[in-house]
Amino acid sequence: MLYHLLYPLKSYLSGLNIFQYITFRATSAAILALLLSFLIGPWIIRLLERHQIGEEIRTDGPQSHLRKQGTPTMGGVIILIAVLVPTLLFARLDNTYILIILLAVSWMGLIGFIDDYLKTIRKTKSGLVAKYKLAGQIILGLAVSAWIFLAPEFHDMRSVTSIPFLKNYELDFGLLYPLFIILIITGFSNAVNLTDGLDGLAAGLSAIAFMVFAGIAYLSGRVDFSDYLNIIYLPGAGELTIFAAAMTGASLGYLWFNSAPAQVFMGDTGSLATGAALGTLAVLLKKEILLLIIGGVFVVEVASVMLQVGYFKWTKKRTGEGKRIFKMAPIHHHFELSGWPETKIVIRFWIIGILLALFSFGTFKIR
Repeated sequence: MLYHLLYPLKSYLSGLNIFQYITFRATSAAILALLLSFLIGPWIIRLLERHQIGEEIRTDGPQSHLRKQGTPTMGGVIILIAVLVPTLLFARLDNTYILIILLAVSWMGLIGFIDDYLKTIRKTKSGLVAKYKLAGQIILGLAVSAWIFLAPEFHDMRSVTSIPFLKNYELDFGLLYPLFIILIITGFSNAVNLTDGLDGLAAGLSAIAFMVFAGIAYLSGRVDFSDYLNIIYLPGAGELTIFAAAMTGASLGYLWFNSAPAQVFMGDTGSLATGAALGTLAVLLKKEILLLIIGGVFVVEVASVMLQVGYFKWTKKRTGEGKRIFKMAPIHHHFELSGWPETKIVIRFWIIGILLALFSFGTFKIR
């Protein structure tokens, strides 16, 4: 918005020329997102407490979590406000990439909000029925797919994705690409949701991942850098740097209140929207496979649940008694029940996330 309002006035006030630079607008968006989180966070937490919108803790989970009963949830509203406002202010609103990512985060934020509303206010135990939640994720995947196939910006690369470690080679999914998009967006939306089980875990890992995507978006939108690194050049994708930077700032700002002991939980409002944003960014930047490295911890978390459920059903069918691989899934609960303090698990997972982030950047030159 500010770009459209102020940049055309550069001939009258030369200082406004700074709005043409993505680096300036991305930095501004990150700082504003962080400050917004700090400003609205306490107010939203008090509002949630006043209306007794608190977390319901599972009795079959780690006993140490019972003390978190009643902690305000739906804190994902902090993230949504803190990312949408800076993006709307500093990004170009005529940019297809920005419009798609805003659709993704807003749509899944709404789905998550309905789920949290049903669980915490209407006291519906299961919240939004799983099939309806899945339907919402599939609808988003189809919408993103249709937009990509119809938008001229993707004319030469509608159904391709890049492959890490391979130079000048892209994998073309053809007509199967929409299914791949649905898998990525749905998978990561659920993966972040499953990871959001310890104070600060999902928020910290998200901040790391979005920081990486901010760098990738900037490189992909520059013809000189993308040519030097032999990655797909995506005209206009540089604007996603602003969104990714805002998400980084919003995640860090939310982490201020979510670090142990947490004052608020993001709920499905935040986790589904954050995961969908990660998946959609990867799709738009043609880095879907690289996302498996950048978000490696999220992948392990959801894989641990799939392995646990699959192995339990398989052993029960064979022997009549279900067995487990982990003490509890997702895997962060396994380490909790193994005696690791919650903060140690979170910090160690962050460290792994940072290592994976650095490695993902290394793949641009290891080819």
